[in-house]
Amino acid sequence: MENQQIEALLKDSLGLNEVHVTGDGSHFQIIAISDQFAEMSRLKKQQFVYAPLASVIAEGSMHAVSIKTFTVSQWKREKLFNMPQ
Repeated sequence: MENQQIEALLKDSLGLNEVHVTGDGSHFQIIAISDQFAEMSRLKKQQFVYAPLASVIAEGSMHAVSIKTFTVSQWKREKLFNMPQ
């Protein structure tokens, strides 16, 4: 599965503000941005993002997935502090 396909799947099924996927082959890094994460535990956030990917993971086209979640305001801060000087 291509990065853009994963992004579209997650954005459409979860209603995320933004999603960024990097990786190749079967190893992917996902950054998901939504205010829905504000009231979720770390485990619930992971489960929320994994849910639409379950069939893709089960069929073996995704092997390893790393997920980072942010609210919209957390993402703005993250981008601000991690911009190259």
